[in-house]
Amino acid sequence: MESKQHKVVASLVIAACLVSTASAETRKEYRYTVGPKPSVTVDTEFGSISVKSGNTNQVVVLAVMKSDKASIDISQEGSRLEFESRLQPGADEQTGRIDYEVTVPSDTSLNLHSTDGPITVSRIQADVVAEGATAPIEIRTVSNGHVHVKTMKGPVTLADVRSAHVEVTSISGDVHMNSVSGPFVQVNSGSGRIFYDGDFGSGGGYNFSTQSGDIEAMVAADASADFTAHSMQGHVQSDVPLKPKDHTRFPMEVGRSFFGSVGKAASEVVFKSFSGKIRLKQR
Repeated sequence: MESKQHKVVASLVIAACLVSTASAETRKEYRYTVGPKPSVTVDTEFGSISVKSGNTNQVVVLAVMKSDKASIDISQEGSRLEFESRLQPGADEQTGRIDYEVTVPSDTSLNLHSTDGPITVSRIQADVVAEGATAPIEIRTVSNGHVHVKTMKGPVTLADVRSAHVEVTSISGDVHMNSVSGPFVQVNSGSGRIFYDGDFGSGGGYNFSTQSGDIEAMVAADASADFTAHSMQGHVQSDVPLKPKDHTRFPMEVGRSFFGSVGKAASEVVFKSFSGKIRLKQR
């Protein structure tokens, strides 16, 4: 009998905690009218950030706070908006979480930071800066700007990024790129894998480097690029027929490097790794 009473009391306590947590969740919406080329910053210790394009002169932010241990500081200077999560003493990754859903004009410059994320951006034609520690970062359909991504071990996905200046820095997170092109595309990774599927654009510079991570690139049959690949200790392989080069950056070592071009060699592509494998494949 006593055991049943204990179970009933425990169940009531758990239910009360769940109700308390649910009731503490707060949803707030903020709306701002902005001019051309606005700037939006979102900085949260814990929580997701999702940004997409919408109305031509409206910034709309829906924030979901999981408890009263987190609040938002908001500042506005003209068309520059900043949203920063503030944590109360004792807040953790659950009670201090704030999730942001942001809708902006397509020409809005973004500066986004979340430790655990995820961070997602779509349909933006301006600069995008995204930073996280373990946060997965996904950027899709972005053009005509700078795309800077920094992460410790969160995976990074870039898709349909065109005419952009791209820089990705990762310590151990994998970097996956599909249809990414621009005048400058650079990816540096420590132990993460780099995967590229695209045509390397026309007239751009592409530089992918790792310490121990593998690099794999799928190239379109109609691509036009000049390739240089070298790994100090890893295996290097090209499945694509390459026209030989007269001058190379590194000494030729079978299984450690390859050089050559396809098409008119409009873009320059460099793969470098200390101990990771490098492979060029034809789609």
